[in-house]
Amino acid sequence: MTRISRLALCGAVLACLPLAAQSQVIDTPGVTSPLTQAQILRNYPSNALTGAAVDKPVLLKSEGGMSIRVVKLAEGLSHPDGLVFLPDGHTMLVTERPGRLRVLTDGVLDPTPVAGLPAINNVGLGGLHDIVLHPDFAKNHLLYISYTKEREPQKGTTLAIARARFEKGRLTALKDILVTDAWESPLGTYGGRMIFGPDGMLYISVGDRDGTTANDVSSARPQAQNLASHIGKLLRVRDDGSIPPDNPFVKDPKAKGEIYSYGHRNAYGIAWDPKTGEMWASEFGPSGGDEINHILPGHNYGWPLVSMGRHYSGHLVSEQPFHRDGMDDPLFFWNPTFNPENMIFYTGDKFPRLKGSLLVAGGGSKKIAQMVIKGDFITQGDTMLHDLNVRFRDIRQGPDGNIYVLTEGRLRGPNDTDGMVLRLEPPAATAAPAERTADSKASPD
Repeated sequence: MTRISRLALCGAVLACLPLAAQSQVIDTPGVTSPLTQAQILRNYPSNALTGAAVDKPVLLKSEGGMSIRVVKLAEGLSHPDGLVFLPDGHTMLVTERPGRLRVLTDGVLDPTPVAGLPAINNVGLGGLHDIVLHPDFAKNHLLYISYTKEREPQKGTTLAIARARFEKGRLTALKDILVTDAWESPLGTYGGRMIFGPDGMLYISVGDRDGTTANDVSSARPQAQNLASHIGKLLRVRDDGSIPPDNPFVKDPKAKGEIYSYGHRNAYGIAWDPKTGEMWASEFGPSGGDEINHILPGHNYGWPLVSMGRHYSGHLVSEQPFHRDGMDDPLFFWNPTFNPENMIFYTGDKFPRLKGSLLVAGGGSKKIAQMVIKGDFITQGDTMLHDLNVRFRDIRQGPDGNIYVLTEGRLRGPNDTDGMVLRLEPPAATAAPAERTADSKASPD
């Protein structure tokens, strides 16, 4: 990007702010001022959600009439966020946002968390986020975790990526391979979704880090358009955290070399289409305007200069919400809101009606959506599991072709223990009486 282009972009960012805000000193909680007691209480509610929305296996119907057998594998988790399957075919690793890594073997949850994690800040939406395995994990036992890192009191927090070796139920040789330049309010969002691409590179989402979502102005929000910051970006690094020489901005001395794409709000889902090799990302809008984007290197996806949503005050995010030249429009957006979390392209044979579709886990919408992609045209097909009344944080395809999801009852509450690991499978030939209806479920809310 040229110097002239940068100046024009800065002008555009300022232009989208109210005139009164352009001269306003912005207070950033936890950075420019200490967190208030009210802010702390909101992020550490005194009550706790417990129990499980699924007890015995239950047979449900999608809105399109597809039968799904839901089996609980684990309960008692606190905001589980990331899930991976080890190559042994028996073991799963699950992250809990308050800062624990758990092991499930043959569907049995080990009561003792994995040892060896780094110090983790878990204020608000901070904590332990995603987990991925190195492509050669079977040989080197390396895995990666994304987590919230703090530096000094009232100096903010950021997203960090650590690599470690998983052996004998613990992490060893743990090392930060990337500490993002996304220092902002502990009340902000982090992203933290990770995936290895077909090129062997590690892709990472960094949230817009906005800790002042109740306000129309923010110190973090405009940084999604700033190539000198990691805020609001998708990053691409080698397996050791170093910068690939073919990244789109490596030749720009004023840009972060890790940046792959920018102008994102909060990308919580990343998936590669196995047929086309194309990269897709799901993204939280503010109040409305949740998106699915086709990700291309070096492209700008608009936030906060373009958004179909509104500020939480009800005011427009931008006076040009639909399009700006030089920025990619979303290929799909939800209205009303969906809160898209992680997503996968389903390639298994257990659910023929879903094969080849993009499946998106919904947080606030409390459902899973089937998205059908034909070129640059996306339609929403079937939706499912809204009956359970839980938020879906992660979705994965297991080595057995079944679908696995992580759930929570609400967005915040580090003492909550209502999180579950569920397996979605086709119905058995003859269902037991308790499985013929959804009457046995109980809502956690």
